[in-house]
Amino acid sequence: MERLICVLVGYVFGLIQTGYIYGKKNGVDLSKKGSGNAGTTNALRTMGWKAGAVTLLGDCFKCVAAVVVVHLIYGKTHTDMMPLLSMYAGMGAVLGHNYPFYLKFKGGKGIAATAGLIISTTNIWIVLICLAAFIAIVAATRYVSLGSMTVVTIYLISVIVYGQHGGFGVENVSYLHEMYGVAAFLMILAFWRHRANIKRLLNGTENKISVGGKDKK
Repeated sequence: MERLICVLVGYVFGLIQTGYIYGKKNGVDLSKKGSGNAGTTNALRTMGWKAGAVTLLGDCFKCVAAVVVVHLIYGKTHTDMMPLLSMYAGMGAVLGHNYPFYLKFKGGKGIAATAGLIISTTNIWIVLICLAAFIAIVAATRYVSLGSMTVVTIYLISVIVYGQHGGFGVENVSYLHEMYGVAAFLMILAFWRHRANIKRLLNGTENKISVGGKDKK
């Protein structure tokens, strides 16, 4: 039951579609512009760097907020499984972001929300590794999708390595394995949401991001 509640808490926070809300306030329906995606990349391409930054921060910290709320609910009664419950909250936020019911389940791809989960549930080194990898890959290739998929892959590996070395402080091995499963699910979900990008990457037709907010082939 605790797991389900945490997923639902996260889903509610995930419904806060920062890019869509920002666009509406500026006379832009993000669901009908560009890729129709409500995430950071489409906000950036459609409305510019300011919109992209606002969307990134909003979508990132709505996941952090979901984790904080779960800590307030279960922090004193479920200490032993808080790292796991936090991940379920983060998973819920990603699902809410990706599949908002009021936008006909067409949201973003969950990378910014996943970044919020990384920030709120791991350590500074994992955060920095993921950030450095994303920046390096996007700077070198101009492919945001490639950087995003790399980050979720590193996240899964980091969770397993960190967990195996006792980083989460979880003594129950079944909880730990469940955490690995959640991280694996988030990685698979991210790859699924990027399936069209993967095809374009393989075909050499994926759009490259440019500093001006305009795409280059």
